[in-house]
Amino acid sequence: MISRRAQRINPSPTLGISAKATQMRKEGLDIISFGAGEPDYDTPEHIKEAGIQAVRDGFTKYTATSGIPELKQAIITKFKKDNGLTYSSKQILVSNGAKQCLTNILHALIDPGDEVLIPVPYWVSYEEMVKLVDGKCVFVPAKKDFKIDVATLKKYITPKTKALILNSPSNPTGAVYDKTELMAIAKLCVKKNIYVLSDEIYEKLIYEKEHVSIAAFGEDIKQLSIVINGVSKTYSMTGWRIGYCAGPKDIIQAASSLQDHTTSSPNSMAQKAAVVALTGQVRSVETMKREFKKRRNYMMKRLHTIRGISAQKPDGAFYIFVDVSKLYTNEVSNSSVFCEKLLSDFQVAVVPGKAFGADRCIRLSFATSMEHIKKGLDRIEAFAKSIYKGK
Repeated sequence: MISRRAQRINPSPTLGISAKATQMRKEGLDIISFGAGEPDYDTPEHIKEAGIQAVRDGFTKYTATSGIPELKQAIITKFKKDNGLTYSSKQILVSNGAKQCLTNILHALIDPGDEVLIPVPYWVSYEEMVKLVDGKCVFVPAKKDFKIDVATLKKYITPKTKALILNSPSNPTGAVYDKTELMAIAKLCVKKNIYVLSDEIYEKLIYEKEHVSIAAFGEDIKQLSIVINGVSKTYSMTGWRIGYCAGPKDIIQAASSLQDHTTSSPNSMAQKAAVVALTGQVRSVETMKREFKKRRNYMMKRLHTIRGISAQKPDGAFYIFVDVSKLYTNEVSNSSVFCEKLLSDFQVAVVPGKAFGADRCIRLSFATSMEHIKKGLDRIEAFAKSIYKGK
């Protein structure tokens, strides 16, 4: 009864972990969760007030599918100021989260059998999105620094290659591509006429390096680039569901037509709040980033002391991708079993690396309080010791 397309799609393991942790808490268990893919900060007050004022003003009806003019203008200004990119209103699409932007663009670009390059490790939804549009996932292994290079990328390009999904800063690794790395990838994509879906949702959460958009390396790569972003991570607005993308006019218009017949316009009140988020003060963003950096540094220091665990310091986002493969045994043989036992026996929720294409690892989010981080790492250390004791 269920379509083959639907049967191919797997549920999100990150959302599943969060739901399971929430249910266990309701049952009275003291669960520490490192699974969150959202900031633990509240949406800043001035943004909330803008949404509330929109309700009071009766701005509660449908809007244009692709977004209200003032939000599009705020996005255009943001791209120019932050990324050195110039777009017109017809090159902007506002959607119900960056997830919908990505899905819309894939629907607009990919025909059955077209190949999409996905660097590994990858965000869990990329694979499912490509499968949803009947494309073929081609997984490109990253180097030890969790980034792909041109030499490796070339090996996976075929005449059927249509697009590359690039995520910097990365979920799940926090890796950030620098200017030289991006320029080399841009030159290759222009030479091979490959579209780049550049997912930059964690752009404002970079701790030492500088964010660079691949679309900024000249008109040739810009014509092949669709830049995806949103307000969810930067402004702690995950539930407001506002994402946006920019790219060539014909692709954006095709994606907008698809949105016409799926969800229509994004939430009207949330669009008004997003205008204020993009044009207002950024003190709250800087405060959140400072706290994330402090948590990251503490977690890295602690993780380095736990026998059998290794981790690379993330340059961006709020995740640490931890190699736990030295702890694997006959009983704990992969990341899924590792996470199940950690949750059931030590009441700590983390996401298995298998979901990101890297079964040696688990993903820890530091978008939770320092108190929870300390308690959770104590339990992870105890779990690691129990495994070593049993070896």
